[in-house]
Amino acid sequence: MEAAAHVEADAGESAAIFGAIDLVLLVVTVGIAGWLLMKKLRPTPPPSINYDVQVVSSMYQSTPSSETSFVQKLRTSGRSLVVFYGSQTGTAEEFASRLAKEGGRFSLKGMLADPEECSMEELAQLKDIPNSLALFCLATYGEGDPTDNAQEFFEWLQNGDADLSGLNYAVFGLGNKTYEHYNEMGKFVDKRLEDLGATRVFELGMGDDDANIEDDFITWKDRLWPAVCEFFGIEASGEEESMRQYKLTEHADIAPEKVYKGEVARLNSLVTQRPPFDSKNPFMAPILEKRQLYTGGDRSCLHIELGITDSKIRYDAGDHVAVYPENDKALVERIGQLLEVDLDTVITLTNVDSDSSKKTPFPCPCSYRTALSFYVDITSNPRTHVLKEISEFTSDPEEKAKLKQMASTTAEGKQEYQEWVIKENRSIVHILEDLKSCKPHLDYLLELLPRLQCRYYSISSSPKAHAERIHVTAAIVQYKTPTGRTVNGVATSWLGRLSLNDKIPIFVRRSAFRLPTRPQTPVVMVGPGTGIAPFRGFLQERAFCLEQGKQIGETILYFGCRKRDEDFLYQEELMEFVNKGVLKLHTAFSREKEHKVYVTHLMEQHKEDLWRILGKENGHLYVCGDARNMARDVHNLVVDLVAEGGGMNKDAANAYVKKMEAQKRYSADVWS
Repeated sequence: MEAAAHVEADAGESAAIFGAIDLVLLVVTVGIAGWLLMKKLRPTPPPSINYDVQVVSSMYQSTPSSETSFVQKLRTSGRSLVVFYGSQTGTAEEFASRLAKEGGRFSLKGMLADPEECSMEELAQLKDIPNSLALFCLATYGEGDPTDNAQEFFEWLQNGDADLSGLNYAVFGLGNKTYEHYNEMGKFVDKRLEDLGATRVFELGMGDDDANIEDDFITWKDRLWPAVCEFFGIEASGEEESMRQYKLTEHADIAPEKVYKGEVARLNSLVTQRPPFDSKNPFMAPILEKRQLYTGGDRSCLHIELGITDSKIRYDAGDHVAVYPENDKALVERIGQLLEVDLDTVITLTNVDSDSSKKTPFPCPCSYRTALSFYVDITSNPRTHVLKEISEFTSDPEEKAKLKQMASTTAEGKQEYQEWVIKENRSIVHILEDLKSCKPHLDYLLELLPRLQCRYYSISSSPKAHAERIHVTAAIVQYKTPTGRTVNGVATSWLGRLSLNDKIPIFVRRSAFRLPTRPQTPVVMVGPGTGIAPFRGFLQERAFCLEQGKQIGETILYFGCRKRDEDFLYQEELMEFVNKGVLKLHTAFSREKEHKVYVTHLMEQHKEDLWRILGKENGHLYVCGDARNMARDVHNLVVDLVAEGGGMNKDAANAYVKKMEAQKRYSADVWS
């Protein structure tokens, strides 16, 4: 748009000049020809600045540009440490940033790097930089997959055979033990780099998000640095640098149209919509329908339909829709009150490191209110480095000591952090309320807090039935903390407050959670609670095939909830699918009898039938819902039924199930 505007301005100015001078036709012709030649030779105006991330079109080009060459940046800035991150929710990026910052204490000036924005084949060139070290903070996503920004790096490592001898490295993985493929990405990169000739400076670290990943990370990095010092023969300076990375500018007088108001990347992108729509350019989808699904009790679950007409967004049953939420206005106001700040002040935070590709922590300029509403996470439990930094702004000696203690690596400090922050579930708002002398500068707090992330929901519809709409099934999260505070889920409570025709920023993420290509293939679906969401889309798909005169395979759903008359989601629709011959339905209502009944109890009763479908007829099994208990129990039960039905020992049964997973005959879409 900027380039087009420049061209139009130049053309109008030239036409006005030629008309005023009233040249003869020949001169006009020559003039226009000359103008066109100059226009052709004129450099293209630069694109509008992206304040979120630097986007590079080709990350693995044979000749790296100065923008993608991290080695060139290391050389020109006198650095020797580069820390890469593979992050889906921001935690790995946060850990990587802390490592890059701490490197300065060990004569290793560090640089944070996104592998998606780098030419990763340059890893082989790091050996030419003295005392060079590459650290990797890599999260595992889904079923052992790399995060979106590490996908190309993963494929390059997997398929390439680069000689990485001379590369010094260490890896910290982020995972969750409730998932079967725990820390798969960290394990793969750690082993693959060694296979390609690189030297492991320190052992693989593995963080468990189901326990205390902050403690796992601190324990690992506190052992990493002594190993690094020994490896390179260097010593720590003993000086702890300030964590401050951005400088503040307040704008007293700035045009409103130049101020970000919640956009993810491009200024005014939420008003001026241009496809294609993705994570950096979400579509503003109107809420076309919204209704309560629960028919009793004190809980809430919403069915929401989002319009995607004219968006060119396409989706398949099993895909996810991502929603960018907004923090609760009351919490935002509360921070302004506690820190005595005018939230409508417009600010810019600028990276003091001119070599960093991340010029600002979030889109700037924006108001404090916008930053707190759309860009930073103010509801999660702050990590220990945040407590350490805000302790310097705490005047009461006891409160200051408490924060420093919780930020320390002592056993007492870790225990107090676990009790006071984690178990009692304190957010930054709660901490500022309970430690009244703690008054950090708001701009620094914005720098310290992690980015507010989009929320993913399994799409509960099929484009075969609803091509112009995306359906979402969302249970409202609300609970009491041990301190007596009421906590509301960021995204679900926000969705609950919205009205029809309100627009929300979304994009679709493709999933491998797919029905078999042949509709005749039998399928078994296990989806208690909101885990039913993708299966509603699957059933719409199978019903469509039946209506087209196609034969469909046996389609079985195990659904569970608390009570039939309270939270039996989509009951009427499911019974209609049963009546049409699309579905065989098995239901478990856990709170209706003295002994709780879950979907796994029903599956236990049907082991022979399930082996017939999964073992003899090569059917597909799908699981969606809670990873911590339900999905694990289902997995164990499947191994047992395979062992019994196939006459195998436990090892052979496990191997059979792994083969099912590799063949995409056993798929899970789970969360913890």
